[in-house]
Amino acid sequence: MEWKRERKVEKVQEQAKTRAPWYRFFVPRKDVDMTRGNIVVHLITFAIPLLIGNIFQQLYNTVDTWVVGNYVGSEAFAAVGTVGPIINTLIGFFLGLSSGAGVVISQYYGAKNEEQVQCAVHTAIVMTAILGVLFTGVGILFVPMMLGLMKMPENVFPEASAYLTIYFAGVIGLMLYNMGAGILRAIGDSQRPFYYLVVSALLNIFLDLLFVLRFDMGVSGVAYATIISQGVSAFLVIMHLFRSKASVRLHWNRMRLHWAMLKKICRVGLPAALQMAITAFSNIFVQGYINVFGDDCMGGWTAYLKTDQFILMPMQSLALASTTFVGQNLGVNQVKRARRGADIALGIAAAFTVIVVIPVVIFAPALVNFLNPGAPAVIAYGAKFLRYLSPFYVLCCVNQVYAGALRGAGNSRAPMIAMLLSFVAFRQGYLYCVSRWFPGSVMPLAMGYPAGWFLCSLIIFFCYRFADLSGSRVVDDGESVTAGDAEECADESCEE
Repeated sequence: MEWKRERKVEKVQEQAKTRAPWYRFFVPRKDVDMTRGNIVVHLITFAIPLLIGNIFQQLYNTVDTWVVGNYVGSEAFAAVGTVGPIINTLIGFFLGLSSGAGVVISQYYGAKNEEQVQCAVHTAIVMTAILGVLFTGVGILFVPMMLGLMKMPENVFPEASAYLTIYFAGVIGLMLYNMGAGILRAIGDSQRPFYYLVVSALLNIFLDLLFVLRFDMGVSGVAYATIISQGVSAFLVIMHLFRSKASVRLHWNRMRLHWAMLKKICRVGLPAALQMAITAFSNIFVQGYINVFGDDCMGGWTAYLKTDQFILMPMQSLALASTTFVGQNLGVNQVKRARRGADIALGIAAAFTVIVVIPVVIFAPALVNFLNPGAPAVIAYGAKFLRYLSPFYVLCCVNQVYAGALRGAGNSRAPMIAMLLSFVAFRQGYLYCVSRWFPGSVMPLAMGYPAGWFLCSLIIFFCYRFADLSGSRVVDDGESVTAGDAEECADESCEE
């Protein structure tokens, strides 16, 4: 009966090839070979689940913020919102490492080297488990120090500390989900991570309301709801990997670190991890400049940051699509197709970003009021931030999509250098100078964001245009299942 069910799925998949991208989104797929077929269709059908999934993922923090702002109070609203840079620093570091695993897996998958795919998958999962335990302990220990760096006001400090401590206690769930989802995306499956994320986000909404309204747990209840929901999504994606029939299936007897593969993952992932973590960490200091303007400005900035995540979603989804597309095509040395895919992804990302930005500018006060109703000063600050900064988001499309393409090629150093120069060195220098030239004015500080976006996009554009994409591939020319590292992995008991 099992073979009949699989044959039925294959038949539906064959029929879907002639259908529109929106139809193909609902068709169950084990994996997708992006080395052939229509580029636009591949990018759109891969990016749509990512985009919708990102929306649901943002519901974690947005719903947390909305529940706290409406049912707990303004101080709690500021506490939950302003710890975002700390959480993003942790997430950024791990996402950078997981992107290294995704690039390695996508290139070996494109090269049809299943043995190397298996080595990479098991190494990535074991690495995630180890780092999850490490980040939990270190995060809880250094919560007071991190809040001190942000110049957190005393009236907000206790609730911010409680939220962060609970969040760090359950961060391993977030890490396992993101690694598992990254593994599936590397082989072209962006649908299953989306389904699991929907379940998790809906559970998070239910638990937020239950813990805050029914049990009156305040900020702590919101934090517990988040880590429980993240744990459920991690469980679902890991269980799927254990039951999968694709080349990324997990096996208990293969669970170990394969050092040769770990080096390859770190070669790509570590520069990206440092770039994402340091960039996010630098935002802690940006938040410090904002916090001196008081609770109302903090609340308005919090509302802006929540909306910012939604504006970035289309380009981030296309950037991930570009990473997987470039990785798979360079696995079989199709450089021209890889470049064309990245260029098309940029065009789609820019179009979607414009579509998103227009209503944000028009309805800015309503968006802020939704997050924190009945606070005129907060609404005024938030609407001003949104209307001044939103039109510049189209600049981010270049640095997001082309950086994704470079990472897909195995070159994560160029994006790291560009983003550290733009988002850390330049932005911190800008903020230092502007805070002294225009004391008491917050908008000149906020404009440091688009200035950094422009510089970063300019650098990455030239890096991408003059880069030798094939020169940074993980897969060597002529490498096959019986050559190169596959032999080493076989010696390390990668086989059944």
